[in-house]
Amino acid sequence: MADNPYVVLGVPKDATNAEIKRVYRKLARQYHPDRNPGDAAAEEKFKSIQAAYDSIGTVEARKEYDSQGRVQDMFGNGNPFSNFGGGRGFPGGGDIGDIFSQFMGGRSQQQGNDYGNNRSRKEPERPVENDKGSDIESGLDISLEDAIQGAEIKFSHRRLRKCKKCNGKTFGTTKNCFECKGLGVSTRESIITVKVPSGAIHGQQLRLNKMGNEHPNGTPGDLLINIRLDAEDGRRWENGRLIQDVAINYSTLLLGGKIQIKTPNNNRIQIEVPPRSKIGDRRRLNGQGHDGGPLDIEFSIIEPEKLTKKQLEGLEKLKDLGL
Repeated sequence: MADNPYVVLGVPKDATNAEIKRVYRKLARQYHPDRNPGDAAAEEKFKSIQAAYDSIGTVEARKEYDSQGRVQDMFGNGNPFSNFGGGRGFPGGGDIGDIFSQFMGGRSQQQGNDYGNNRSRKEPERPVENDKGSDIESGLDISLEDAIQGAEIKFSHRRLRKCKKCNGKTFGTTKNCFECKGLGVSTRESIITVKVPSGAIHGQQLRLNKMGNEHPNGTPGDLLINIRLDAEDGRRWENGRLIQDVAINYSTLLLGGKIQIKTPNNNRIQIEVPPRSKIGDRRRLNGQGHDGGPLDIEFSIIEPEKLTKKQLEGLEKLKDLGL
């Protein structure tokens, strides 16, 4: 089974598309074969990074990967709809009515009788209108500015809708439909406008009623939009908290000192680096994060591409001193 691309790239599942691209570019530069000639391990790492980015590097590819993941969570490995065709069978002995109804969010007693004789006809019947299409969960990237002010964002939305030809009437029957192959629904894509309220936060979920998958004989599910705020270059979200990477010189890291940083609100502030700080140490700056919230800064070390002659001489001296 292919490696999880989020794990390979080291990004959370709620990372924005822009953050994924920034991380990919950084890793690709680090492990590129031209930079690591003859290093087989680096070459393998580069290939896995490239494969991971191919899986989730574009909006379309990421939607496809995430949707496949949700299907696998429900049914296990494999695409349960790959062999639909016009038949009713399903690989592995499963019943397509059972599988499709789970995807759609349930089915009526009559549909159970039509698709599988293993269900008892003594079950109490429930009205067809109780059937509901499944909810759809998707992510929407917005800027920090749009989150503060609110915005209307165009969103490409793909879902199952009632078949235009049979209006879902062939689902659960022995009849067939050339358009939907008797499933009663087909995939359609449209552009909708999502209204993001002012003061939106990272991870906030918007529910659009009846904008999920439609059920052939029941009501549609809902569309769940997960708001993802682009933390911008050098920042990331971690469990809902904004983290900013602060790269400093090795000497400052060990000896301490004062440095300037730029906050998400474009404020330039001076912070103190304690002596004997370590890579990964954090400090919390209250009121300096998104929309006046807290900002966590995390220390990292500046890694220059090239060193001057004096810097090399200085490092040699430090080496002789055991540093």
